[in-house]
Amino acid sequence: MADKEKNQEVETKEEESVESNEDVLDDANSSETEEESELKKCKDELKAWEDKYLRMHAEFENIKKRMEREKEKSVAYAQEQFARDLLPVIDSLELALSSIPDTEDGNSEHLAKLKEGVQLTLEQFVKTFEKHHIKVIEIDGGFDPNFHDAVMQVDSDEHESGQIVQVLQKGYMYKERLLRPAMVSVAK
Repeated sequence: MADKEKNQEVETKEEESVESNEDVLDDANSSETEEESELKKCKDELKAWEDKYLRMHAEFENIKKRMEREKEKSVAYAQEQFARDLLPVIDSLELALSSIPDTEDGNSEHLAKLKEGVQLTLEQFVKTFEKHHIKVIEIDGGFDPNFHDAVMQVDSDEHESGQIVQVLQKGYMYKERLLRPAMVSVAK
């Protein structure tokens, strides 16, 4: 009987040991599941931060490229306002040249020299403008609102309706930009 009791005690201890091992396994599985969950959470968070980093880096690169383009454009068109400020000077020289009369009296030598001086100054301005990509807008008959400013309409038998009759003030382009539209009169 003592053997039976010992066997039962051993069996009970074995069952307790098995149950204890199962509890340990359950705890281990549970902690493993928690660790896996925590690991997955960390991986997801890492992926989110990587995505955020990549987006910020791409945005930074876009801003850098945009700033470079703006810098290139501002350097390319830095002289635009200066050129615009010189347009009235060239207009005044052209007006002065056209107002000097061609006379044959005693003062004609002085007037001829004055006219020649104004002409040379005007030519120098024109060459300097061309050197810096400033050019006169060509008038080829047709009115273009992108380059011409119609200030009046006139009756004309020689021109069709909408054609430029007279240029009142020259227009200028700086590279591909309009500095000033040409002021023109247009046929009705």
